[in-house]
Parts: sequence; structure tokens; C-alpha cells
Amino acid sequence: PTQFFRITLPQTLSPKSQLTLSISYHILSTLNPLPSKIAQQDKQYLIYTFSTYTPSAYTTLKQKTKLKLPTTDIPDVIGGSPDRQGSSFTYGPYNDPIPAGALEPASVRYEFTRPLIHATLLERDIEVSHWGGNLASEERYWLTNRGAHLSENFNRVQWATTQYYNPPTSALRSLNVPLKPGSLNPYFTDDIGNVSTSRFRSNRNEANLELKPRYPVFGGWKYSFRIGWDADLRSFLRVLKTPEGGHVLQVPFLEGPKMGEGISYGKVEVRVILPEGATNVKFETEVPLVAVEEMVHRTFMDTVGRTTLKLTAMNLVDATRDKPLIVTYDYPFIAAFRKPITIFLGVMAVFVTAWGIGRLDVSIGKQPE
Repeated sequence: PTQFFRITLPQTLSPKSQLTLSISYHILSTLNPLPSKIAQQDKQYLIYTFSTYTPSAYTTLKQKTKLKLPTTDIPDVIGGSPDRQGSSFTYGPYNDPIPAGALEPASVRYEFTRPLIHATLLERDIEVSHWGGNLASEERYWLTNRGAHLSENFNRVQWATTQYYNPPTSALRSLNVPLKPGSLNPYFTDDIGNVSTSRFRSNRNEANLELKPRYPVFGGWKYSFRIGWDADLRSFLRVLKTPEGGHVLQVPFLEGPKMGEGISYGKVEVRVILPEGATNVKFETEVPLVAVEEMVHRTFMDTVGRTTLKLTAMNLVDATRDKPLIVTYDYPFIAAFRKPITIFLGVMAVFVTAWGIGRLDVSIGKQPE
């Protein structure tokens, strides 16, 4: 469906004056492989269909459209009569008024022998532990490759021989996950269990997790997995000097893989699991959300459960990695002792139960006459 956005100017625009607006947006699911099936080592070509007119709700007096492609191997250019310079195309300038909503169809087909990575679902959990001073992150991915399908059965021998000279391929064979400096204890598992084909490098300035799936993910194939890691909570949490015990948590809304070809996300669910006893939860983020829910998450030795903030977003790209998520909450001083008191009472209950059972007389003897 068509969406309209209202733009509020910082100040009233005086008559005959001008203001330049820069608008950035991402369009998902617009690239299609053509041909739709290729051999295992063939080049992959994508077709991009678009309008040379910028979408607008107003009449446009003058405009020009520039299209920049990642390669010069462009066999087909249809419509628009553009001016080409290498891998760039210029449509226009159009000096005649263009009515609102007008379209001028055009398409280009270009070589792109890399995977089209799409996550149909990403579940991201951020768990805050005040007692351990730890911020635990876990991300669960359901990935698919939207590239060209294989025209023949997968040849493992042929795939193994290509690993020596590493040619371009439309298959997804590895993922690179940049983490925050100081991250530790990473893990990589899938539906079968632990995946040993991973490498973690960390130093004072950076941390990087390199993942290699169990098999190459060609067009139409799917792969689901989970990754997780720990971090020092002090790098993300700030304590306010307020009677209510205010805390401010700032974390990335999205982390995970960062690839040159990019990743798109169909649905993203982010859960921020706060310590038990946290109240007055508020948040702020630049990411457009479709649903916000405050719920209770229960884990080991919890009493009333942990306050959890669940945020849901649709149709995101990996550029969202740089968008911060700020969560504020109150955590009274007495709430920090809820867990130790629960553990103490639990241990005491075990000892009392054991003592009571030990006092029972369960011996078999002759009853007194």
C-alpha cells in the first residue's frame, strides 16, 4: 500500500525562498534473477525494473534520475533512453512538468554473481544482568538466498575444487559479524547442534565473528541458525543519581552479519529482558516499529518474572545496524536483593525439608501391644 509521510520544516518557508530536502529510502524485493535457473558455476544476472520518475505526491517541474550499478557488465537496458557513463545511467533532465504519481517504466539487467541474502525472521534477545555485570545477546536467523536456482543437482566435488581459487559464486558460503570491542564467549549453533566452522577474533579495538554454514546456500535454499555472545554491561549501561534508581541502557537495535551485498529482513523481533523488579520502562529508537509490547519473562529462580520489552519491525536493511535503541527504567536498590533472598529461602527450604524427612520414623518394627 502507498504510504504518505508528513515533513515538518524547522522554520516557516518565506515566499520565493527554497529549501533542499534529502530523502533516503530502501526498496526491498525488487531484484529478480534472469534467467531464474543457472548452472553451479555460471554468472548470475539480475533485472531491476523501476520508474525514471521520482515518486511524488506533487507536480514536479524539473527532475533528473541517476542510476549507479555495481558492474559494467550490463547486457540489457530497456526504456528511458539514458545517457550511459560506465556503470552509471542518467535519465533526463525532464524539463516539462510531471504530474503527481506519473510513471515512466524502465529496466536494466546486470551481472551480480553474489547471493541475495534475505532473513525472513530475526529474533534478537538482549538480557541485562546487574548481578553478573553482563549483557547477553542472542540472535536467531531464518535465512534464504533469493538468487537464481540451480538448473542441475548440486555437485559437491565441483564445489570442493572451486575452494582453492575462490571464484565468484551466487551461493552464500560465509557470514561476517562485527561485534563491539570487548565481546566474549561467542557461540554458533543450528538445528543439528554446535557448528565448529567459525572463527572469533577479538582485541582492544574490535571483535569479529566469522561464520561458515554447514553447506553453501544456493538460490532458493534456506539455513536457520543462532549466534550469541556476552559483553561487559558497563559499556552499555549508565546509572542515574535519582531516588528511584534510574538506569539508561543504549544498545544497537540490530547487530549480526555485515556483508558487501547487503542483507534484507522481512520481520525483526527485539526483546530487551531487564532485571527482575525493573519498573517504569521507556524506550526511544529511530527504527519504525509496527508493534510494541511489554511482557514478563520467567527464568531460573525468578519470583514474579523479568520485565521484558518486545519491539517488532518489518522490512529492514542492514543499515539499521547503526541505529541505537535507548531503554530507560527504574531499578530500586532493594530489588537487587530479590535474587539472593530467593536463593537463600530456596536453600533453607531444602535443608528444612531434608531435616523433616530425617526426623520421620520409617523403620519396620513390632507394634506395641
